[in-house]
Amino acid sequence: MDALPEEGAGKGVVCAFGKNLKTLRLRAGLDREEFGRRIGYAASTVASYEQGRRIPSPRTIDRADEAVGADGLLSNWKEEMEKAQYPGFFQGMAQLEKEAIELLAYDTLVVKGLLQTEEYMRALLGMRRPPLDPEIIEQRVAARQARQNIFDRRPAPLLGFVMDESVLRRPYGGKGVLRGQLEQILLFGQKRNVEIQVMPLDCGESAGVDGPFTVVTREDGKKFVYAEAQGTSALETAPKQAALSAARYGIIRSQALTPRESTEFIEGVLGSL
Repeated sequence: MDALPEEGAGKGVVCAFGKNLKTLRLRAGLDREEFGRRIGYAASTVASYEQGRRIPSPRTIDRADEAVGADGLLSNWKEEMEKAQYPGFFQGMAQLEKEAIELLAYDTLVVKGLLQTEEYMRALLGMRRPPLDPEIIEQRVAARQARQNIFDRRPAPLLGFVMDESVLRRPYGGKGVLRGQLEQILLFGQKRNVEIQVMPLDCGESAGVDGPFTVVTREDGKKFVYAEAQGTSALETAPKQAALSAARYGIIRSQALTPRESTEFIEGVLGSL
């Protein structure tokens, strides 16, 4: 699926790729129409790639590389082009999600992006102020949906989500959207590598008073902590801080309802809608 580049560094990468694509196409003696036929797209789509207005899919990049005889010069751009579809502040975390053997998230305001339905995504993105352009909303929805491949990856990473009860009760987009979102949370919770827990509002203490965060562990054992607010983010790489955050998450997990209790709780909220 093609994507739109985010502004900033990502936009620059996409434009640079487009210039390289055009140079190699011309060197191969192909006009846009002929080149488009070889990769399965119209000349207007080729123009959008070359002008940095759209991001071709990894498969399309490989086809383009073969069509112009680039010997990997274009295919080598695939990783950077994939990053370009995410906001700059999230690109590092998007890469870590792909490498994670364990991901633990605590959320207090909205359902974690990895768990969101398309309708819930659109509702949240539509509430942003200043408003996002419709094209950017479409791109972020597509990128967020692509991240959910983490649930089907093999070997399966260990995934844990603790969320405040208030997250489950905010009807962003309306009760119908919330109903569908709660149903999806329950479906994800049935996977053997996923644990979902609820921090009830009547809990007298919580180690999560400083707000939402995510702890990611890579295959090499290194841990990272990610926190996001108001369009900015922090990705902590210091071993001490990562270890402390992981320990904090363990306390939060112990204070929350168990996964089984949480399933029953979410089913109760769903039944009340």
